[in-house]
Amino acid sequence: MTRATPLLAARGAGRRFGHRDALEPVELEIWDGEAVALVGPNGAGKSTLLALLAGALEASVGSIERRKGARVGWAPQRPAQYGRLSARENLELFAKLEGEHDPQGAAARLLREFELPGEPEPSANLSVGNRQRLNLAIAQLGAPHVLLLDEPTAALDPPQRARLWRRVADLRAAGGSVVFATQNIEEVEQVADRVAALREGRLVYAGSIDDYDRTDVESLSA
Repeated sequence: MTRATPLLAARGAGRRFGHRDALEPVELEIWDGEAVALVGPNGAGKSTLLALLAGALEASVGSIERRKGARVGWAPQRPAQYGRLSARENLELFAKLEGEHDPQGAAARLLREFELPGEPEPSANLSVGNRQRLNLAIAQLGAPHVLLLDEPTAALDPPQRARLWRRVADLRAAGGSVVFATQNIEEVEQVADRVAALREGRLVYAGSIDDYDRTDVESLSA
């Protein structure tokens, strides 16, 4: 992987639902080793932007560019998993879809690392916290270079939050990147290099976290 092109980029990418612009055209580049926090009030367009970057939504205008060979892991705000399957079965299924050479081994490893139950219980019966941990575990499959995380710690207890950010730090140390939407100001300050702030579907700021003080970030997330 080189820095000749960004790992992932929105090139005037926007999304319209019917007559409503959920996201006006956005220009945003994600580079090796970065942590970019998406901030803004509910309905600002953070989830739409993440879904576009993940390829889960098509842009109505503009495009999403991905560096050749770059892999993306996505954890949406609403966990994308099959409720009738167990945590293990979900992981094995998504491991096959991501081309893991040993789906069973990958599933067993992530069950341990995310402290998920291995019993054949439908994931729909899991606690909210366990469903979110499964959501995050699925995003790790396929050795992604970029993690796209939508409110990733909202349902996690403090030890699990700490483990997630350690995992993100390891990814960044290896040259990977993370883009995460959050309402947690401390996480923005502690994790992010850059902030992308949205309001009413518009990108109103994209720049260094050092150019923001705590009051600015809180006002954009209110």
